Amino acid sequence: MVDANDIAATKLLRREFARRPIDISGADLRVSHGVAYVRGVLKPMKNASAPMQEMLDHISKALRSRGEFRDVVIDCAIRGE
Repeated sequence: MVDANDIAATKLLRREFARRPIDISGADLRVSHGVAYVRGVLKPMKNASAPMQEMLDHISKALRSRGEFRDVVIDCAIRGE
């Protein structure tokens, strides 16, 4: 059975990525037991002014500071940088 807290946290995870110029169309974003998983391929959009690693670090810190997330695992390839 899917936990309602994980569903809500997945929406927060997607919202955090939507705030930044990152193409997540090739990535799988989900939360399981309070752990956020980002897998697949991420690409910076054309209007990205910051490096991808900097944006991902900021997203990771922002999510870890929230109570919904126990940890953040970013296991993806970065293309087009």
